[in-house]
Amino acid sequence: MTAPHPPQNPAPVFRRALSPGAAKAVAGGKKPDPNAASAPPAKATSRLNKRMAELGMCSRREADEWVANGWVKVNGVVAEMGLQVLPTDTIDVDRAAKGKQANQVTILINKPMGYVSSQAEDGHEPAVTLFTPQNRWVDDNARFFWNHSQLPGLAPCGRLDIDSIGLLVMTQDGRIARQLIGEDSLMEKEYLVRVEYYADGNLANVSTSKPVVLDVQSAFPPALLAKLRFGLSLDDQPLKRAKVDWQNPEQLRFVLTEGKKRQIRRMCEQVGLKVVGLKRVRIGNVVLGNLPVGQWRYLAPHEKF
Repeated sequence: MTAPHPPQNPAPVFRRALSPGAAKAVAGGKKPDPNAASAPPAKATSRLNKRMAELGMCSRREADEWVANGWVKVNGVVAEMGLQVLPTDTIDVDRAAKGKQANQVTILINKPMGYVSSQAEDGHEPAVTLFTPQNRWVDDNARFFWNHSQLPGLAPCGRLDIDSIGLLVMTQDGRIARQLIGEDSLMEKEYLVRVEYYADGNLANVSTSKPVVLDVQSAFPPALLAKLRFGLSLDDQPLKRAKVDWQNPEQLRFVLTEGKKRQIRRMCEQVGLKVVGLKRVRIGNVVLGNLPVGQWRYLAPHEKF
């Protein structure tokens, strides 16, 4: 009697995963399209000015100006305003645009107290009024000559409050502006902040409170210092993580990667600290250094934020 053969394992069956559209069709009783799963995804387009800014070629405003002047070609064809482009499209810029961009200047001002960052307001002058030949720092070694053509389009890259001092960057270059204050910018900004501590948190009526003004570091709870670093919100939005340490017993050192209006002062108020002095000393890799108050210098070609 012949022994029975052991049962054979069935051959494995391989199935291709269905695309969401094909799976939906099967569920509805329809025969799926065999090409549906392998169809390549559509490539996303974006406006030409946005794409040029993303590539670091210029700002969106500059891109629009260049397109209007006929200085931009996409795949060899002169571009029109509002053109949609693919990531694979080739963008070329005329020498005229590059020449204009090369003449744009960026300046660093040590803003004094009492000046506003941008437009004049409440009788206070904007910091750009300090940009005169007389106020140029004598030790500025940048090989630029001051002239009136450098004033149009010169705009501040981030505000510095009227009662704050220190490094203020102003530029005609949209690439630098985007790098410093673009919506995706994570540029570090460093501040030295002199503070007083109100243990009762009553900053609204300081006349009835006795602040700690000497050796604030010893009186200020470490838990509140940790909260300054991370855990506070402004305008119903959580703040990004900050670097906050004691520079000396009465002065904190803040390093931020965002710039909400009066951010440091409002952060300090939430933990019982009153800011009595605020100075910005660094943006990215560029430092204030020995630049005197009220004077300015050019950003040197070798300097990078």
